[in-house]
Amino acid sequence: MAHLQLTALAGGAGDEMEEVALLGSYDVEAGPVAASDEEAGMRRVQDEDIVEAIEDAGFEAEILPDSTVSQPKSQKTLSGQFRIGGMTCAACVNSVEGILKKLPGVKRAVVALATSLGEVEYDPSAISKDEIVQAIEDAGFDAALLQSSEQDKVLLSVTGLHTEGDVDVLHDILKKIEGLRQFGVNFGNSEIEIVFDPEVVGLRQIVDTIEMESNDRLKAHVQNPYLQAASNDAQEASKTLHLLLSSLLLSIPVFFIRMVCPHIPLISSFLVMHFGPFCIGDLLKWILVSMIQFVVGKRFYIAAYRALRHGSTNMDVLVVIGTTASYVYSVCALLYGAFTGFHPPIYFETSAMIITFVLFGKYLEVLAKGKTSDAIKKLVELAPATALLLLKDKEGKYSGEKEIDASLVQPGDTLKVLPGSKVPADGVVIWGTSHVNESMVTGESVPISKEVSSPVIGGTMNLHGVLHIQATKVGSGTVLSQIISLVETAQMSKAPIQKFADYVASIFVPIVITLSLLTFLAWFLCGWLGAYPNSWSAESSNCFVFSLMFSISVVVIACPCALGLATPTAVMVATGVGANHGVLVKGGDALERAQNVKYVIFDKTGTLTQGKATVTTAKIFSGMDLGDFLTLVASAE
Repeated sequence: MAHLQLTALAGGAGDEMEEVALLGSYDVEAGPVAASDEEAGMRRVQDEDIVEAIEDAGFEAEILPDSTVSQPKSQKTLSGQFRIGGMTCAACVNSVEGILKKLPGVKRAVVALATSLGEVEYDPSAISKDEIVQAIEDAGFDAALLQSSEQDKVLLSVTGLHTEGDVDVLHDILKKIEGLRQFGVNFGNSEIEIVFDPEVVGLRQIVDTIEMESNDRLKAHVQNPYLQAASNDAQEASKTLHLLLSSLLLSIPVFFIRMVCPHIPLISSFLVMHFGPFCIGDLLKWILVSMIQFVVGKRFYIAAYRALRHGSTNMDVLVVIGTTASYVYSVCALLYGAFTGFHPPIYFETSAMIITFVLFGKYLEVLAKGKTSDAIKKLVELAPATALLLLKDKEGKYSGEKEIDASLVQPGDTLKVLPGSKVPADGVVIWGTSHVNESMVTGESVPISKEVSSPVIGGTMNLHGVLHIQATKVGSGTVLSQIISLVETAQMSKAPIQKFADYVASIFVPIVITLSLLTFLAWFLCGWLGAYPNSWSAESSNCFVFSLMFSISVVVIACPCALGLATPTAVMVATGVGANHGVLVKGGDALERAQNVKYVIFDKTGTLTQGKATVTTAKIFSGMDLGDFLTLVASAE
């Protein structure tokens, strides 16, 4: 690429002339492309030819070297949405956000605990989405890219990938598609990630080529990130429920051995029998609790290790400290009693019940997270899944119609909208007349008349006549997509009270651990100095065990803390309920300020109606009983 400085003389109102420096650039290497046999013999343009042509026109020209012209830096910023798994509290959120903000090229990072999502604005020339995912995983969390603002990158799910041979066939097809920059095939998930040039090839053309070249053996579909997120939520809920049931089934026998079986003579006599130096009852509890502690509770140890490895603390650290202290003490007490004959009390059931209750709380949290995103799911469902594409022949006449995935609609496509179906994309009517229910967007209950040149909104319902529309905006450019984006932004935003809760949560775990240690020291010193009667600690055998139980209790009580989840869940539920009723809240800060609103003024009364009559009062002006009258009305209906 060469650059020219053109010196032109621009005349003013008088005789004075002004020298103007113009910068231009052209591609010398490319040269003119031969379009015919006559043009094929033309030589490529050279620098001197352009200078001579400009000077012949009466201007002065000078060739500038590339180094003298500063190339503009890439100002393109992408916005990516990432699913982040393994976050359990606000401390995890702060940890992930801190890691993301330190990455080079990351402009902004917001992480939401209630949705397990992170929104990151980054410079693709400085950092890639794979590096962002890797940074999150290095911090001890699971991560995956859900969607990106980069329009020429898309994830396709492929049906028919059963063998390695099918993968080879797909590779050969993709290599032949012009305009496809790069692609990656994930055989395990039957997915392909493609990067393409939208000016050369369209997404629909890629999908059609895959189906046609494979003789319909392979079919590609654009993945909906919201449905994928719903699937992930269902998998997480199922996994947590499985762990909860496993812990519960193992904890119930431990509880019965400790609380119920001693009151049943036959079972009690069996449990106190010795198997070597151990009582059978204690041995059974040890085995059952060990399975709960290290098999079911393995996830807590992994999460706590990852957090501590990166210098942060979270609720998993509290769970691990509390349960491990109780378990280790009980094992030591059991071994001490087996070899000395003096049996101090053991607390295996404490460890088992803590893990069971915490898992129950985790399961409720997962269910809450799934329900909070219902608003977005309902908004996504407003858009139709398919569209009727009108096909044209070489002469431009309509030759038929084809049902395609709505996500494959391209600007300029002509679509047929039947009565009772939804408009697949924003566009303009080019044929037909009808009425369209646009209450989804405008709140106006009265159907809007549509004729040629009338605009239509994707997701609205066509009521009467057949319409032919020309798509003008698709994908993220549609009104419905912008509404969904607004609701997402509101759910991701943090209210001022939530920022305070995040700060408290960041120092919560160290404070709890400190209080636990102080509790132990205070009770131990009091027992050592005789500040309380010995009868208080008689059951615990000594003041050390007595003080340790208080210390563990402090940690245990703090374990199921909902501080980090309560506020974001409240924000999400509020914005979601508002979206379901047509009220869009722009963020947590607006929601928090809404408590001070005293008056709401509407500029239209039509938007406050539901568009259909309802019975408000029923009165009888004769001797008939109201119940009998309503029975007759219901029968007539």
